[in-house]
Amino acid sequence: MIREQLIRILLLPLTILYGLGITVRNGLYRWEILKSAKFNIPVIGVGNLSIGGVGKTPHVEYLIRLLSPFLQVATLSRGYKRQTKGFRILNQRDTSLTVGDEPLQYFLKYRQVVVGVSESRSIGIPMLLSRRPDIQVILLDDSYQHRSVIPGINILLTEYQRPYSHDILLPSGRLREWRSAADRADIVVVTKCPDKITKEEAIAFRAQLGLASGQQLFFSKYSYGHPYPILGGSPRALSDFEEVVLISAIAQTDYMMEYVLSQVESVHPMSFEDHHYFSPHEMSLLKLKYEQITDKRKAILTTEKDATRLILHREYIVAERLPIYILPARVTFLMEEGSIFDAAIKDFLLSFKV
Repeated sequence: MIREQLIRILLLPLTILYGLGITVRNGLYRWEILKSAKFNIPVIGVGNLSIGGVGKTPHVEYLIRLLSPFLQVATLSRGYKRQTKGFRILNQRDTSLTVGDEPLQYFLKYRQVVVGVSESRSIGIPMLLSRRPDIQVILLDDSYQHRSVIPGINILLTEYQRPYSHDILLPSGRLREWRSAADRADIVVVTKCPDKITKEEAIAFRAQLGLASGQQLFFSKYSYGHPYPILGGSPRALSDFEEVVLISAIAQTDYMMEYVLSQVESVHPMSFEDHHYFSPHEMSLLKLKYEQITDKRKAILTTEKDATRLILHREYIVAERLPIYILPARVTFLMEEGSIFDAAIKDFLLSFKV
């Protein structure tokens, strides 16, 4: 703890400079020196103030499942760490290298959805609509700091254990913007919550976040499904295994680790930085770690996002017969308020005017 506080103090000058830059940038948008675009189609933005780990992807997927039975949905992301540039609509030949891991995850799971990537949302949206004029609603993934587009509704996510109200700006902390930027949100969702939240806790959390009366607040958690093989096949209950090697390259693993430990006897983690691309050497280390487990009821476990990068080593996985299972996660809203969240999204769409 003392070491962390010392590091924060040493980084404080850089934090002040970063904060000044953010203040100037937001001021330019507020004074309309930098212009923000609006579009004649419903746009829903999903983002966060901190760096990674709040659960954007499962919440975008929640919106996909909510809306795609009725509307032609498109998602637009920047395609973080992809090796291509410019605007692109995903197709069958794409991999995480060409489009990024999160867009590929959407594409593989929801074939009815149009998935696009573009460094610039303000350029990507017109190009998306020119290619697919049938699109009826666009979900912007990780859009909160991208002020060049004004979403029709702005959804801000913050983690239960690491709320933005208890954090400070980069690099001393994890915030990409001042806490006051939460004022731009129409809906705030506290993610990765425990199974139950009381009304009193919800009221206290609202005060802690400093929300205005017009901002809606929701609480969500993950519900994990049965792991399924990365190369295809039938799902299995996680409790079928005694020991697992958990390979992950996501920002926060604590929440998932707690669940996995509740289902198996022992977990052997292999953790990397967020969006990490696994090397052939790391795949061999994964094999070695798996083979060192003597229990026969063993497996390799990973996340859906990590699977889009692990599958780049398909030939090795097949040749070495690595039993890699993917742990799916879905968002569930607490206090039976899922219907209220759904209604807020639907009300926005029904009242949308060009």
